[in-house]
Amino acid sequence: MAFSNPAPADICRLLRDIRSVAVLGLSPNPSRPSFRVAQALQGFGYRIIPVRPLVSEVLGETAYADLESLPEIPDIVDVFRAPEHMPAIVDSCIRLGVKRLWLQDGVINEAEALRAQQAGIEVVMDRCMFRDYVQLCGDH
Repeated sequence: MAFSNPAPADICRLLRDIRSVAVLGLSPNPSRPSFRVAQALQGFGYRIIPVRPLVSEVLGETAYADLESLPEIPDIVDVFRAPEHMPAIVDSCIRLGVKRLWLQDGVINEAEALRAQQAGIEVVMDRCMFRDYVQLCGDH
């Protein structure tokens, strides 16, 4: 079975339904895509939860070393990590009961995306959350 992303209307619905975004691999460096995307999402009203070891805060929010350290389950996990890290990330999402998983541009691991889907997680892969928000949901 091949992985396929949700339809554009379903992606927009997902983006309108969520409020908290755990950004896995959020860099404190303003020139990095993860920082720019997270900053834009903050501007859209989302609560950003940085997930990155060895960093205490990013964008004014407390950072956590890993998903297991979060004080609550986020509405979605947004992944800025290399595809080879996906098995452990999917394991964590399944164990924690995460309902939605977003793999940013270039984060492609079809087997893990399918495994997450089979566990009941809504998955978007190889798309930019910021770009999709602007292009698919920019009318509100």
